[in-house]
Amino acid sequence: MTYPLQALRTFVEVGQRGSVKAAAQALHVTPGAVSQQIRLLEDRLGVVLLERERLGMRLTKAGASVYPKLLEAFLQIDKAVDTLEATTSRKSLTVSTVATFAASWLVPRLGRFKQHNPDIEVRVEATSELVDLRRARVDIALRHGLGNYPGLDVMHLMAPVLVPVASPAFLKDQQESITDAADCLRFPLLHDSDRADWALWLNAHGVHEDPRAERGSAFEDEFLLIRAAEAGQGLALVAQAYARSEIEAGRLVQVLDKPWPARFAYYLVTRPGAATRPEVKAFMDWICQEAATSMQIDQISASHA
Repeated sequence: MTYPLQALRTFVEVGQRGSVKAAAQALHVTPGAVSQQIRLLEDRLGVVLLERERLGMRLTKAGASVYPKLLEAFLQIDKAVDTLEATTSRKSLTVSTVATFAASWLVPRLGRFKQHNPDIEVRVEATSELVDLRRARVDIALRHGLGNYPGLDVMHLMAPVLVPVASPAFLKDQQESITDAADCLRFPLLHDSDRADWALWLNAHGVHEDPRAERGSAFEDEFLLIRAAEAGQGLALVAQAYARSEIEAGRLVQVLDKPWPARFAYYLVTRPGAATRPEVKAFMDWICQEAATSMQIDQISASHA
């Protein structure tokens, strides 16, 4: 019988961190995707490997019996791949990130990297599927989370500035205006999958806990969230960098001049020692400079909104 390798890796990540959420951040996927992989593995084996407890997940007796061997196996695979890559002299690199960040921020800027580094080929993997940086042929991951990626080299890249937006048609149809943060609660709110940003944004602007902050439709991808706002379905709290073109084109309006730094940030993540490769170092230096410039532009835009 064969077993799904990705599910085995997911089990190792949860066992190592004791948390589905922490494993999801490390693998650059949603907690739901992690839980699905664990269920797949347990169904295939016919045994429970992890049990939920108040502060996270713990290994069952069966899970604890196989976890050390699986962990060692994946570490050996990682070392073998590192050795193989070290023997090559390819002038290329693979960057993994989610589709929203790739399309709205990274890809439009890649031309500048190619101008200064014409001999380096960049391959962008835009996916929300499980990404194992230590095993997959990925040189750099641009991950959105809290920066907790054990065993990897992590560099803070930038924290998106969130702004509330809506379509002009939606605002025109409303009988009430929006003059402060609390007014947003009277309108349909659109969320990302975590449903956390609105409550945090409202609290940051003096609006205390309110159950209305968690109501409304939720979307897995920020592109979908922006499209829903454009379609007039409600107010969305989105990264200013992602919505800049829609705002400039008049398809969206920033409803309040109350930008707020997101709780989660983007991090540049690599395997230990990856920066010793000249092409990886060149890309890291370039993207850090681009991120700094982007944050300065966001701050200027926010001050003139």
